[in-house]
Amino acid sequence: MHVSFASATDTGMRRSINEDSLSAREDLGLFVVADGMGGHVGGEVASQLAVEAIQAVAEDTTGLGPEDNWPSPFDSAIGYEGNRLRAGFNLANRRIAERVSNTDRLRGMATTAVAVLVDNVTAALAHVGDSRAYLLRSKRLTRLTRDHSWVEEQVQAGTLTAAAARDHPWRNVVTRALSGGELDVEVVKLCLQAGDRVLLCSDGLSAVLTDEEIGEMISSPTEIQTVCDELVERTNAKGGPDNVTVLILDIHNQ
Repeated sequence: MHVSFASATDTGMRRSINEDSLSAREDLGLFVVADGMGGHVGGEVASQLAVEAIQAVAEDTTGLGPEDNWPSPFDSAIGYEGNRLRAGFNLANRRIAERVSNTDRLRGMATTAVAVLVDNVTAALAHVGDSRAYLLRSKRLTRLTRDHSWVEEQVQAGTLTAAAARDHPWRNVVTRALSGGELDVEVVKLCLQAGDRVLLCSDGLSAVLTDEEIGEMISSPTEIQTVCDELVERTNAKGGPDNVTVLILDIHNQ
């Protein structure tokens, strides 16, 4: 597989700093979006630490096989790329813990993250928190991630509708994050094929635009950098209450 990509990030209309971070490493097949939490407590520090750690592990594990010395026990169920991503998220969590322990003003910082790692023929997806991944295939949009959030748990339990969750006052409460504490990262194999389009985004996008709006916009035949820019512009036009980051991948044959 070959991946072409484009991205856009913006502070939004109501925030003074951008706590989102992203990485697009075509040479590694690695694409990451992280959404820092903590405001002036250091959300931007947490998201950048996460991106750098995930990237570092992707670099260090290039070429490793199942029999090699991995940072954590190799799990065949999530495949080669899945193990690399899981190790990256674990390192990110440790680095955040170290930074918090050394800097009092950063206590309470955390970040969500979503990442895709693509090899020649295989891929994996990892996420923690409410940053999302979507797949557009044959003009049909599918959400690949489930939010690790209080409202998502209520929707899954049947006590809250999806529509009510979008406006609930606790909609921004995440139940998992990279915070330096106990980590539960969700990792899955990802089956991609030529013609697929993958969107990674912070919740600054998905909390404002519906899945239907997102699907309509990323189905556009327009050049993907323009699509990224238009997603950010549409979000800001609808109030832009948070930082917004989008990263679009187009999958091609070699």
